[in-house]
Amino acid sequence: MEKFATLPKPEFVGYETLECDAEVLGIFKDNDFVDSASAGDSVTVVVSKTPFYGEGGGQVGDTGVITTENGSIEVVDAKKLRDGRIILACKVSEGNVLKGEKCHCTVDKARRKSIAANHSATHLLQEALREVVGDHVEQAGSYVDADRLRFDFTHFQAMTKEEIEKVENLVNEQIATGLDVITKEMSLDEAKKTGAMALFGEKY
Repeated sequence: MEKFATLPKPEFVGYETLECDAEVLGIFKDNDFVDSASAGDSVTVVVSKTPFYGEGGGQVGDTGVITTENGSIEVVDAKKLRDGRIILACKVSEGNVLKGEKCHCTVDKARRKSIAANHSATHLLQEALREVVGDHVEQAGSYVDADRLRFDFTHFQAMTKEEIEKVENLVNEQIATGLDVITKEMSLDEAKKTGAMALFGEKY
């Protein structure tokens, strides 16, 4: 993945919008950069600005469509590299795509909405677990997609049936209230001042 570091880092705008105009910065095919790709080609695309969330923190990457003047590209997965840049696994579905041309990126909105709901549920679940079984509970891993979530956590023993029911009821009560979710990007120190929990060695 070092080759992608030769390209400018894409700007992520996926918290503000689920579609945007951008430029095709790079097309990666058969282990090398190419100037173009045609219908049927499986490629990795890098765009200058991306609304596609790259897989990370247990949450799957977005899917969607990129359209160009003469082509349409299906985004089948979005990956976040170690340096934070987002690359897009794609299949050219129609026409062709050229390096340097303008494009329009559109996230699958219904899928993103389902993923976001399940992501929010992991936070509700953690708080409910801390309330029911103790504030020693910390997230130790997770998986979030459009259909389900998995939440791994630290605890000294298996939960009882009664504890599971209490946690489930607490989470469902919060879901029923329909709380607003507001996304803010800030430094780790700023986040701690607002009361945010920092886990995984405080790396996000």
